[in-house]
Amino acid sequence: MGSDAASKSPSDRLQYLIDNTPAIIYTSVPTGDFKMTFVSANALNVLGYRPEEMIEDQNFWFEHLHPEDRSEIFSSLAMLFSEGKKTYEYRFLSSTGQYVWMHDMLKLIRDERGNPIEVVGSLTDITERKSMEVALQKKGEEQRLLIAQLNEAQEQLIQSEKMATVGQLAAGVAHEINNPIGFINSNMGSLKNYIETLFSVLDQYDLLVKKFPAGHDVTKRFEAIQEKADLDFLRTDVQELLGESMDGLKRVKDIVQSLKDFSHVGEVQLIEADIHHGIDSTLNIVMNEIKYSATVIKEYGQLPLVKCLISQLNQVFMNMLVNAAHAMKQMGQITIRTCQQDDWVIIQFIDNGCGISPEALPRIFEPFFTTKPIGSGTGLGLSLSYGIVKKHGGRIEVNSEINVGTCFSIFLPIHPAIQEN
Repeated sequence: MGSDAASKSPSDRLQYLIDNTPAIIYTSVPTGDFKMTFVSANALNVLGYRPEEMIEDQNFWFEHLHPEDRSEIFSSLAMLFSEGKKTYEYRFLSSTGQYVWMHDMLKLIRDERGNPIEVVGSLTDITERKSMEVALQKKGEEQRLLIAQLNEAQEQLIQSEKMATVGQLAAGVAHEINNPIGFINSNMGSLKNYIETLFSVLDQYDLLVKKFPAGHDVTKRFEAIQEKADLDFLRTDVQELLGESMDGLKRVKDIVQSLKDFSHVGEVQLIEADIHHGIDSTLNIVMNEIKYSATVIKEYGQLPLVKCLISQLNQVFMNMLVNAAHAMKQMGQITIRTCQQDDWVIIQFIDNGCGISPEALPRIFEPFFTTKPIGSGTGLGLSLSYGIVKKHGGRIEVNSEINVGTCFSIFLPIHPAIQEN
């Protein structure tokens, strides 16, 4: 082996190294399309081309560059003459018809007078590295998306905890408010009876006074008292004030009852509930948000009591109503329609809002998907509603047309086959 190595000249050893290194060594002219003047033999192994065919075609290098990479390379090749070297990564067409990623290191060779005479380069196949980079980038994007989803889920959980706390507070406050409302309501009823008694006494006094002769001193004095007190006005106004006060108390009682109905904290038992009562309770809660966007039309049919977790269904009703209100570009209309079909109860929420696009329609029940602007919605409302209805053994169907409106139909079994915890 020693004698064989000694028989080889330095140029032979150099040629062997050039032909067997993983990189393709090449030279080209420093002008025009950089016609290749030398290509190492390993080009056949790396790219599938014989060196001589790469040299014979003066446009070989240019014509085998990926069209998307050509402009970037040629726009910066002039810098090779000022910097003396350049490095590129581009796609090169192999003999199999597939583009492979190449790492190209170019160096400009000048003569003793500084004139460029040749470009020397080394081409290395980096396709595997690029594939790994793409895979890592895709993985990174997936991780970023997952992190964003986890952050939104965490925010939703925090919000849910806050809402649970608010629900407990609301239930407690409603309980506390009920006591003063109760005795105020009782007092108002007593006051109404007392006022009616007082006016009855005054009417009897009036009858007694009229028994005196006309012009009698008692008659004059009583008429003066009546005129000064303006009893006719008082009689009418007191009744109106009492009526308005009783109506106001009833509204407060209804709102407090709605809060209690809406936030049955910790409710886990199925109960036979009045669906219409649940919808009305939810309407009382969200009406302040809806009334500026739409009028609500109720088309209630005859419904039996439904065994359900009514507080959870109230959340579904709230999502449907709020979404319908948000779909309005101008003052619109929300129709709530109910009916019974065999063993099913059907609740429909119909709006004449902006509608849902055909592209978005298949995804509206996906978690985190929303058509609202960024920051305006979590994309969980319909997903949670879908889960609640499905838990009850029901389903939600949706029909929508752009600029016409949307109809959500909720189908609930009257006797759901869900587990009671």
